Amino acid sequence: MPLLRREIGDVLRSARQQQGRTLREVSGAARVSLGYLSEVERGQKEASSELLSSICNALEVPMSTVLRAVSDRVAAVEGAAVGVRPGVAASAAPVLTAPAAPVLAGFDVPETTAPALPVGDLGIKQVVITRDGLVSAA
Repeated sequence: MPLLRREIGDVLRSARQQQGRTLREVSGAARVSLGYLSEVERGQKEASSELLSSICNALEVPMSTVLRAVSDRVAAVEGAAVGVRPGVAASAAPVLTAPAAPVLAGFDVPETTAPALPVGDLGIKQVVITRDGLVSAA
């Protein structure tokens, strides 16, 4: 199972490098020390939600985009863990369902139903695992 802090760091580093920006530039814009940002990018430190928001704002990338990319990476690794072979696309997507009614003690919550959502509908069309163990989600 991948560590979220490493996946978050990889996605943040990738976004920064794609913009051609330095750690110094982004750390200044995010108002975080260069060393701490470096540790977050290397997955050595957990970024709080406030810090993650600040870094995303400095990169001008919506936090939802970063979290979606992290989620896709984790899902790809989980797919690999359940038997997707290297170089083979994932086929049948498991189905996620939401509980029929939320349980909140002391609150009158109306009953709701959420439709089943195939994981494949989350934007991951194909998962490929290379020979060196890298995961790619198209």
